[in-house]
Amino acid sequence: MLIRKFYINELQIVTSCTSPDLCPHILPVRTKGTKNNRINIITLGCSKNLVDSELLLSQLKANQLDAHHERNANDAGVVVINTCGFIDNAKQESIDTILRFAEEKNEGNIQKLYVTGCLSHRYKEELNAEIPEVDAWFGTLELPNLLKTLGADYKHELIGERLTTTPAHYAYMKISEGCDRPCAFCAIPLMRGKHVSKPIELLVHEAKHLVKNGTKEIMLIAQDSTFYGIDLYGERKLSDLMKRISDVEGLEWIRLHYAYPSQFPEDILPVIAERENICNYLDMPVQHATDNVLKAMRRGITRRRTEELINTIRKKVPGITLRTTLLVGHPGETEQDFEELCNFVQLTRFDRLGVFTYSHEENTAAHILADDIPQEVKEERAAIVMEIQQQISNEVNQAKVGKTYKTLFDRKEGNHFIGRTEQDSPEVDNEVLVDATNSYVRIGDFANVKITKAEDFDLYGEVVNSAIR
Repeated sequence: MLIRKFYINELQIVTSCTSPDLCPHILPVRTKGTKNNRINIITLGCSKNLVDSELLLSQLKANQLDAHHERNANDAGVVVINTCGFIDNAKQESIDTILRFAEEKNEGNIQKLYVTGCLSHRYKEELNAEIPEVDAWFGTLELPNLLKTLGADYKHELIGERLTTTPAHYAYMKISEGCDRPCAFCAIPLMRGKHVSKPIELLVHEAKHLVKNGTKEIMLIAQDSTFYGIDLYGERKLSDLMKRISDVEGLEWIRLHYAYPSQFPEDILPVIAERENICNYLDMPVQHATDNVLKAMRRGITRRRTEELINTIRKKVPGITLRTTLLVGHPGETEQDFEELCNFVQLTRFDRLGVFTYSHEENTAAHILADDIPQEVKEERAAIVMEIQQQISNEVNQAKVGKTYKTLFDRKEGNHFIGRTEQDSPEVDNEVLVDATNSYVRIGDFANVKITKAEDFDLYGEVVNSAIR
């Protein structure tokens, strides 16, 4: 049994890792007494981390190594954990997972344990002192070093190509790395560095490679997608990139995530409206709605400008689905600020919305401010916002009953095929459930689905035309 008590930043880590229940996506490892070089990559955190793991997997496979991503089999001798360090909950999950495998190593069930990703990048020295069972720690920009340690050479010819770990019909594509934004609460630049765009030609090559291997939907992701191109071309080039990727033959859906509202590139709006294979969907985290908190957050925008931008987006792209993220409990957020935020949510009626509670991160601009809102108050505020959004989501969904939507099917669970409309991104948005006892669709295919019933965050329907091309 491993029982550890230490601090990462101001987060006290007290953990006892004796059960796989702490890491439910990982099954126990049992390789005692063997010399097994099979590598299992475990990914924690966001879709950007997932892309990094896919790149690592592709490199290892190209080196003829026996590598897998979150393999359920119990015979991996080498484990690589790709960590997240964004907020306290993510740090806790990452450390719990590391300690889970540290215990397996102590018991002789795995031979080597390596850790990479954001948490490792930011707290390498502290973690190395507290968890010596880890053989080596790597930062977010140390893929060649990690590969060398694993006995692989970095293959430059694989740039723009990777093995995906998502279902074959959709994939995430990272268009840039790092971030130049000055958000007071965010530690991402500390872990990911400055903004670096990938060349358009390279991204088009990657899109063609993905489509050739069966991908029908691509999610464009970045720390800040709207900054794309400035470092390479001296100006924003997101609209040009979207057009070029839209021209890739066989790509049916393109979805844009993580658009920063300040200095938003409005030239992408007619591209979204005009291109049939670009989803009428935009993920734009606004974080807050009062001038007081937005200024403290260093977001570079006001509530009025935010509302004007949202109105412009909805005018230029009729019927667009808007997803946003909010942050509650930032230092200085008063009850009046929170009430105004709730009013903003009610009036704006985002189609999709998620909420985080503020995490006090060292070396960020907000860290010099007092973390003056108790955690229970932060969580209460988050719950209130989600209650408001739940009602909005229910009303939006009820209006869809009787209508027919093109739906992409991701999987089958129990007696239901589960898919998504153009208005929904994987894992974070609504889903469409079709009774598998009455209808049949192939996973990865599109079908027209007539909505027969709606709940707060799910739709139910029946197939009226399957296998849409």
